[in-house]
Amino acid sequence: MKADFDSEANALAIELINVDRWDDGDGFDEDYCNLGFYKGSLVYIGLLCPSDNLHLLKAVSESYELDAEELIASAKAALAAPDRTVTISERVPA
Repeated sequence: MKADFDSEANALAIELINVDRWDDGDGFDEDYCNLGFYKGSLVYIGLLCPSDNLHLLKAVSESYELDAEELIASAKAALAAPDRTVTISERVPA
């Protein structure tokens, strides 16, 4: 998972899975959260004004059976390191 906060645009992009392109996109709410899909799976979450709208990540996680804590933690990491990509990866078993 990669997260990137664009400080100039005040926008957060979270790539759940790296794909070349999306097949489809949809607005999760009316104004602040957009989703990207590839072959029916959620692969991207876009969030405007993320510091005020992190609660939308919890709602997305509930709708798409994702880990809310992991999404919010990656968003907070990206907010703490603006204009750089933050990568969150699962642990590899020993």
